[in-house]
Amino acid sequence: MGKRHEIKHQISYADLLTIRQRMKAVAGSDANAIDGKYLIRSLYFDTPGDKALREKVDGVDNREKFRIRYYNFDTSFIRLEKKSKENGLGEKAMAKLSAEESQRIVNGDTDWMYDSDEKLIRELYSKMKTTGLAPKTIVDYDREPFTFIPGNVRVTLDYNIRTGLRCTDFLNPHVITMPVPDDPIILEVKWDGYLPDIIRMAVGLENRRVGAYSKYAACRMYE
Repeated sequence: MGKRHEIKHQISYADLLTIRQRMKAVAGSDANAIDGKYLIRSLYFDTPGDKALREKVDGVDNREKFRIRYYNFDTSFIRLEKKSKENGLGEKAMAKLSAEESQRIVNGDTDWMYDSDEKLIRELYSKMKTTGLAPKTIVDYDREPFTFIPGNVRVTLDYNIRTGLRCTDFLNPHVITMPVPDDPIILEVKWDGYLPDIIRMAVGLENRRVGAYSKYAACRMYE
């Protein structure tokens, strides 16, 4: 996946209702959504010194983070993802994981990763061995996704963000999670070369500034 532009806003519930209606009028919904939304569970990795967290909080421009993710507790489709940020543009690399492989990583059983056919899995293995990168915490939230083909635009509304604190029992649907403070709602807009005016107007809100909200950071700051 190539480099993409990305903006984030923390919005109010009234803003969510407004943008939801606008986007329904001009864009399509993700084919994988159920009743217009799905639940995302991510397991984020960090070093013993919390390098990923500190770089995000400090606003370091060139940074990366690893996570494992699946949707609606469906363990038949799990992905390892590396999100990179450079000069304001985001890029994401992905590799598929089985439920067994995911659990082995959580358990610290990583030797098999060295011989993986997937470059990203080998990279994660290398960084786990050299930097101490390890599973850190679960992040759950609900997402309403919208897509617009021109510009390869994706607009998402994320809410009900919950943290597993330091729990890493990623595949357990019964893990107890706690809501992050202030119950934030996050608008994210991602696009390739250009953002069509119709989408720009649909997501436009008065007196809202572009932010750098991080669900991972919010869940870690709760600790």
